[in-house]
Amino acid sequence: MQVRSLFLLLVLILVAATAEAGKTKKEKAKKDGSKCEDWRWGPCVPSSKDCGLGYREGTCKDESKKLKCKIPCNWKKKFGADCKYKFESWGGCSAQTGLKTRSGILKKALYNAQCEETVYVTKPCSSKIKSKSKAKKGKGKD
Repeated sequence: MQVRSLFLLLVLILVAATAEAGKTKKEKAKKDGSKCEDWRWGPCVPSSKDCGLGYREGTCKDESKKLKCKIPCNWKKKFGADCKYKFESWGGCSAQTGLKTRSGILKKALYNAQCEETVYVTKPCSSKIKSKSKAKKGKGKD
């Protein structure tokens, strides 16, 4: 009988501790020392060079904050790291310019970033010719 009550007490303590830990995480997420709700965030500015770790400054009324951020080094600098686009497939190669083009439509603007609705990107045409059809295994000629 004592073993059961001891086990039950242990389970209750464990449940209470877990609930308290969950509550403090939620409180920490909400409680950042500010009651301001209308934050305006600037772009992510790398600490060195033009990509990598950096900081984003935010202001709300007379308060200001800095958040850590990161700009991937392979990201298209033209769009910024806060503008996310859905791109279509590459178009055909232009014989006049030697470039391929594709467009992207804005999917998400992070931190209220000022983003263009549609962007266009180009890249040089490939000089290699890729073969698109390969023989499939198990399929013989009839």
